[in-house]
Amino acid sequence: MRDFIPVAEPYLGGNELKYVSDCIESGWISSVGEYVIRFENDFSKFCGTKYAVATSNGTVAIHLALEVLEVGEGDEVIVPTFTFASTAFAVSYTGARPVFVDSEPATWNIDPQRIEEKITPRTKAIIPVHLYGHPVDMDPLLQLARKHNLYVIEDAAEAHGAEYKGRRVGSLSDVGCFSFYGNKIITTGEGGMLTTDSEEILEKARLLRDVAMSPEKRYWHSRIGFNYRMTNLQAAVGVAQLERIEELIQRKREIAEIYASLLRDLPGVTLPPEASWAKNVYWMYSVLIEDDFGPKRDKVMTGLRERGVDSRPFFYPLHTLPPYNGGEKFPVAEKIARKGINLPSGVTLTKEEIGRVIEALRELRR
Repeated sequence: MRDFIPVAEPYLGGNELKYVSDCIESGWISSVGEYVIRFENDFSKFCGTKYAVATSNGTVAIHLALEVLEVGEGDEVIVPTFTFASTAFAVSYTGARPVFVDSEPATWNIDPQRIEEKITPRTKAIIPVHLYGHPVDMDPLLQLARKHNLYVIEDAAEAHGAEYKGRRVGSLSDVGCFSFYGNKIITTGEGGMLTTDSEEILEKARLLRDVAMSPEKRYWHSRIGFNYRMTNLQAAVGVAQLERIEELIQRKREIAEIYASLLRDLPGVTLPPEASWAKNVYWMYSVLIEDDFGPKRDKVMTGLRERGVDSRPFFYPLHTLPPYNGGEKFPVAEKIARKGINLPSGVTLTKEEIGRVIEALRELRR
């Protein structure tokens, strides 16, 4: 058993080295190469979409989607306040303004019932975030989008393979956006992906990703583009990871089941949600430390570290950060963020290590 249990770590136990070596031996290491195309094709099939466009990271995947949909200066985009900062940052990159919505208590995701009150004539799109591996309740959100003629961009950075009513996230809207950062369910170190069923979105995304260079006239740029390409080396790792994604998701769910069985009788700990219509992939094993636990969340994290267990706090709600702090209050998101803690959940985690995490929590509650 390890002396220190990390929150997450990449698991590179398949064909990663073989495929990367193939890139190096062939000399195709930049953004031109067969592994980029293969990764895009394989990932679109996995998500259940017609197309996918690989990018250099998940943040730029969202920005690229917004640019393709011509979101810009003067527009507004609705996002949950409880998410990683990149969701709002990507909106700000375009010159548009992120408009925040509170969380729903049941899933911790954006509350579909609170979206319509934030829609104005300037609203151009909604970005639901499938937080910590649990999908958003998409039907009411999509109904609102249709009613008000708005685009929907799924931020699925944390939810590879999560399902909403039997359909995988990334296939439920105009565009899906994924991250392959080192702590994600599958990783390319850095990297991202845009998924869509629209051929028009596909072609625009490919053009803008490749510095808007004309495919017919080399070094001719008809508009301002972006260098958001994924390298063949990264894609080679992604192809190998994707070959084992079902196994990795199953392992994440097994870890969640072990945690749940050991934590159910520990007062003061709220387990992560899984709605009846959802398949949660438990990117992180995320719990709430309630007031009746005893020590507050931050003291629990300190105590875990002293016992050789790493953890992470939940994200700060975006409306509390200096770039976006306008004095609004979102009580549900603030409460969840204040109490939330991510426990170790990497796929290499053993049952004995999970037991050690639980024992540390029990000691801290005494």
